[in-house]
Amino acid sequence: MYEQVSHSLLNDILLKLDPEIVKQPKMRYFYTRLGANFYAIHGLFHWLYGTHPDFKAHMQKLVETMARQYIARPDRLQDTDLAREKDHNWFLSQQWVGMALYSDGFADNLQGLKGKLHYLQELGINMVHVMPVLDCPPGRSDGGYAVRDFHKIDSRIGTLDDMDELAASMHKRDMLLTLDVVLNHTSDEHEWARRAAAGEQEFQDYYYVFDDREMPDMFEETMIEIFPQTSPGNFTWSDEMGKWVMTSFNNYQWDLNYSNPSVLIEMLDIILFWANHGADIVRLDAVAFLWKKIGSTCQNEREAHLILQLLKDCCQVAAPGVLFIAEAIVAPVEIAKYFGEDAVNAKECEIAYNATFMALLWDAIATKKTELLNRGIRSIPDKLERATWLNYIRCHDDIGLGFDDIDIVNSGYEPSAHRRFLVDYFTGNFDDSPARGEPFGHNEKTGDARISGTLASLVGLESALESGEEHAIDNSINAILLLHSMVLSFGGIPLLYYGDEIGTLNDYTYQEAEGKNLDSRWLHRSAIDWQKADRRNQSGSVEYRIFTALKKMIAIRKETPAFADFNNRELLDVDNPHLLAFSRFDPQHSSSRILVIGNFDTSPQHLNIHLLQHLGFFKHGNIRDISTGESPPIFNDQLAIPAYGFYWLSE
Repeated sequence: MYEQVSHSLLNDILLKLDPEIVKQPKMRYFYTRLGANFYAIHGLFHWLYGTHPDFKAHMQKLVETMARQYIARPDRLQDTDLAREKDHNWFLSQQWVGMALYSDGFADNLQGLKGKLHYLQELGINMVHVMPVLDCPPGRSDGGYAVRDFHKIDSRIGTLDDMDELAASMHKRDMLLTLDVVLNHTSDEHEWARRAAAGEQEFQDYYYVFDDREMPDMFEETMIEIFPQTSPGNFTWSDEMGKWVMTSFNNYQWDLNYSNPSVLIEMLDIILFWANHGADIVRLDAVAFLWKKIGSTCQNEREAHLILQLLKDCCQVAAPGVLFIAEAIVAPVEIAKYFGEDAVNAKECEIAYNATFMALLWDAIATKKTELLNRGIRSIPDKLERATWLNYIRCHDDIGLGFDDIDIVNSGYEPSAHRRFLVDYFTGNFDDSPARGEPFGHNEKTGDARISGTLASLVGLESALESGEEHAIDNSINAILLLHSMVLSFGGIPLLYYGDEIGTLNDYTYQEAEGKNLDSRWLHRSAIDWQKADRRNQSGSVEYRIFTALKKMIAIRKETPAFADFNNRELLDVDNPHLLAFSRFDPQHSSSRILVIGNFDTSPQHLNIHLLQHLGFFKHGNIRDISTGESPPIFNDQLAIPAYGFYWLSE
């Protein structure tokens, strides 16, 4: 498409702008950014919607949506935009450490969360993902992801003023606020859905609606069931509407139809609304599902990527300091595409969940071996320069086992049997397993399942405390610290899950709670026990041992430039099936390196010092573990690594 075409259209759009927009002062940066991005915006919008009869009218509305949200953006946030434009790699620093939490589970409500920010600062957390807080129907919320009103806070959690106060308090403390926008679907009680159900064609066009089963049956031939136990199939009959509607997740979550440009403009408006209420990072939920095609799985379609590129370009006009997280829990080869293919800098989402690394870590815990972990890491595509991974051990969701079948085979396992072993191991159905998890999403047709449970219960702390065996307790605590040492040093933004910092165990009360008892993920979505948290100050307690060690690790990470994320990691082959080893180097001083070693076995392991020297480490013989400040034990030229131990080694 000729650039002149887009410029001509932009001139027409600016001439027709609402006078209320035109007369606004301080529009300089808006027009500058709009001019810089409009060629890309127009090209993407034309590719997606060029055949729509009202194409120009929708382009006009798109620009006016950006302009109105730019005008509404508070001065302090516009100042932040300018600062981040000048320091465009700011989020790649090793300084950022995140935590995901439910505000009601962590501190009852948003006001309570504001009052607990000091606790997070004590640990070293400076990025907080506040899990969904928007208005949802009670009992049919999918943990906050079935949104009834995108502009309203759940009254049980607080108000919009409470959110504004929380954001302001966090920003004064140099903490980043992350909020969710659910892109793929709405609650069936959302105004759009209610008006669609009442027969309004305009809003039926916001969803995938069909008169009979002909089209749904064709979709079903290739679509995957997300929740086969609780919500089988991908379509739900609406008695009120007398039609079928696509519901990929739960039957009360209606999929939005992004082939309608009005839907995209509405969702852009919502993203910018929350950016203007203080979100530094917007987590875009279920992005892999945004475009539907018959004959496909309706995941990872090219148009889904174009939608994200368009949303990012528009956000760069109105709120360029805001980052996007892609919530795409997909195959390793697909994950990196959500940064943006064929680019140097991220042009879709700057941050993506490293779900593969998460699953591989759990595999190493179960097998006590790192063969699949090492292979799987090599299968993770390189990230773009101005992009980063979100590294985590667990989150609010289930633990999926989405590593590559080829890597499983090359590691000596049969894929289906190995995944069954992992589910059995972490649900305590395998001999000698200390884990206490529960299966989630079991599919009777395929035998597939995922895993629920807190970190502490999955690594055996729950069963160890019940038995009272000190050695088992020590092992479990060491496993918790080992896993955190990996995500804190791997490269990217580490994201802790609330309660893990004090060893929170499974909460089985969900089994008696209506609306939760069929969803085992509530096993690890409990309210934090603040009496337990207070024991972090009691020397020798489990809580003290975990919290204090994590606090120290986080502080050391922030002081270590080699842990920044500039593609400065090298995976090492150390010829020991129980160890993971990789080096990190300071991008400003490549000779300054950190050697990370983790032992996933329940027995001590060793490494030959001469091998490490051959790999270029410790040629002068000086070895120091920066995580403890001490020299690690060496015997007969063998570096000893304790059971579930780790080192961050430097010269």
